[in-house]
Amino acid sequence: MEPLTGKERVCRQLRHLPVDRIAVMEQFWNFTIRNWVEAGKMPAGVSASEHFNLDIDLSWSFNLKVEPHKRDELVAEDEDTCTYLDGNGATLRRYKTHDSTPEHIGYRVADRAGWEEFAKPFLTPSPDRIDFEGYRRTRRICEEQGRFFCWAGVNIFESIHPLCGHENYLMGMALDPEWVLDMGRTYADMCIGMWEILFEREGLPDGVWFFEDMGFKNRPFMSPEMYRELVMPFHRRTIDFAHAHGLPVIMHSCGFVEPLLPGMVEAGIDCLQAMEVKAGMDLLRISRDYGEKIALMGGLDVRPVAANDRDGIRRELESKIPAVMRNNGFILHSDHSIPESAEYDTYRYFQDVGLKLGTYR
Repeated sequence: MEPLTGKERVCRQLRHLPVDRIAVMEQFWNFTIRNWVEAGKMPAGVSASEHFNLDIDLSWSFNLKVEPHKRDELVAEDEDTCTYLDGNGATLRRYKTHDSTPEHIGYRVADRAGWEEFAKPFLTPSPDRIDFEGYRRTRRICEEQGRFFCWAGVNIFESIHPLCGHENYLMGMALDPEWVLDMGRTYADMCIGMWEILFEREGLPDGVWFFEDMGFKNRPFMSPEMYRELVMPFHRRTIDFAHAHGLPVIMHSCGFVEPLLPGMVEAGIDCLQAMEVKAGMDLLRISRDYGEKIALMGGLDVRPVAANDRDGIRRELESKIPAVMRNNGFILHSDHSIPESAEYDTYRYFQDVGLKLGTYR
């Protein structure tokens, strides 16, 4: 087969059609790219998508904060951390010297009363929440360079927990499900309304990429029954809207989400991304059980990459890629993202070996 463009390759893989090689996508911590630029391994100002010839690129276009124009307000600082109050009324602590999930300190919205007073009235679709220029620029570059262009953003789980925190959200699932349904409905309505504005003005992407972290180590954040009752209706609604516009849906979900997968597949996802090994996800098992129904991206343990262990990288890739590429629906990606401990040449090795193994003959 003649070499395909990234867009052609991904479009075909999402439908399990023959391709020349598996597609490649990756995400990197901010400090990782900074380290490589400072070491002279990457030119400053060049995107990782272009530098590594990735087949997919993303545009984060929506601002879903209650106060979309409010800048993070510094409320405390010490030698190692800064604590901010953000546009959702959430107080978060971040480290200065490395990337990590921010520490959750407190939330203005902690229950139904706070939601109805401080959030719901302000969460409406509007053009001033949309980065039209960034979407337009990335879409144009992808067209010029033959990459698959995704609108990227969060679905309802990742919309809600930054507002009220995981604990309040999950307790609400058990104690006040009508509040949780109201939040899901509001954010789904806002996403679809903003899509309508964006797509009418700027045109369609090639696909949709949702970030929706619904699990932690060895467990999802909710039972499959709660997923079906309180999350899946809004997954189905947003995915149905995307499909009605001809857009396949890739859903990223960190943590152990395998118990939720039957519902996620029923809701209509076209590709599952991440499949975090250290959380308990098993690419080979998921490929066996779901590989004919959806495409898969990731599931390759990033820890050997983080440790710059080339033998470990080769063992990981050789043990998985030949098996999961057989139905044409596997896309090369680590099971999370590339951390700052990874050396540039190590990631190059991961990509080169992966694509060599993933070339169809």
